[in-house]
Amino acid sequence: MSSRIGYPMTRKTIVRVSPADPVLARAEELDALDAILPFARRDQLAALLTDEDVATLKHLAKEGMGANTLRALASDLGYLEAWCELATGAPLPWPAPESLLLKFVAHHLWDPVERAEDSSHGMPDDVEIGLRAKGLLRAEGPHAPDTVRRRLTSWSILSRWRGLAGSFTAPSLKAALRLAVRAAPRQRRRKSRRAVTADVLTKLLATCNGERLVDLRDRALLLTAFASGGRRRSEVADLRVEDLVDEDQVHADPRNPASPLLPCLTVHLGRTKTTTVEDQAHAVLIGRPVVALKRWIEEARIESGPLFRRIDQWGNIDRRALTPQSVNLILKTRCSQAGLDPEMFSAHGLRSGYLTEAANRGVPLQEAMQQSLHKSVTQAAGYYNSAERKNGRAARLLV
Repeated sequence: MSSRIGYPMTRKTIVRVSPADPVLARAEELDALDAILPFARRDQLAALLTDEDVATLKHLAKEGMGANTLRALASDLGYLEAWCELATGAPLPWPAPESLLLKFVAHHLWDPVERAEDSSHGMPDDVEIGLRAKGLLRAEGPHAPDTVRRRLTSWSILSRWRGLAGSFTAPSLKAALRLAVRAAPRQRRRKSRRAVTADVLTKLLATCNGERLVDLRDRALLLTAFASGGRRRSEVADLRVEDLVDEDQVHADPRNPASPLLPCLTVHLGRTKTTTVEDQAHAVLIGRPVVALKRWIEEARIESGPLFRRIDQWGNIDRRALTPQSVNLILKTRCSQAGLDPEMFSAHGLRSGYLTEAANRGVPLQEAMQQSLHKSVTQAAGYYNSAERKNGRAARLLV
């Protein structure tokens, strides 16, 4: 039996012993990423990942990879490790052979009609049962093609960071993806089934008209997220008081010097999904959102640090920022209170709602994109095309 050699304990000497359980050891290593990875997922990821996986994630964090990207990579890596163990009986190999990549596609993109006739088509039952037991598989039927592509991309990125290549550009893989998508058509689901347009936002704001701190916070959060171009939930959660800059008041109607003056703020967004810190991305707030935001800051007595913070059941304000998940929960809670179906809305509905509302009000696309910071004209134009068709004459020939 092996024995552990230590040092005598004194008042000035503390011996730190590493856990004998490798899963527990990985969990403690993941504690270093607690600002990025949700604590609730730490233990699950520790059981799924290898020591080398954890080391890679920590290295990426030190290299300055964005928090959202790193969370997605960690989630995809955990899924890939679990799937590979169940599908092959072995850990995920690095680099991945072409045959394993093709197997991954075959297990996740398949034809439901052929599956009904041939039970061996698609993901094997034991693999599916194993993934569901681990809470990693929730979808019924084949995966969305975008999900499969994203996980393959994550796999490729992690391979490159390990100094490996893999077969991710192999013609056979591209052909398999193309054929599988044709065989397993799947309607793309919006991140929010319904957009949070101005009429919906009005109903949500009506639920937080009170004077409680939680009402002041939620009102400021909803107005800020929508008016700043439909900010993503992670961007809202990351906002800090230092990101706000007071500007000179502006006229309600810029073409009418006699129109009322309104307060104005510039919100510096730092790093977003489509920009870097060097891009100096920012949005402008005018009028009601500014008033609500300043009221929240004043009543909460926040002088620096996170802008939107947790509030406990007794009304105490935490020093920590809201998480992106909390931003989503706040919107869904307000939907329930407003008599709306929370399943139909998510925080991303603020983003799609902003562009939809801008289109309905005739705001030029380029002007709306300056505020929303969309890089893809094609994506942003989709909301405008929909509004034009609904408001145009072509769909009213038989009205």
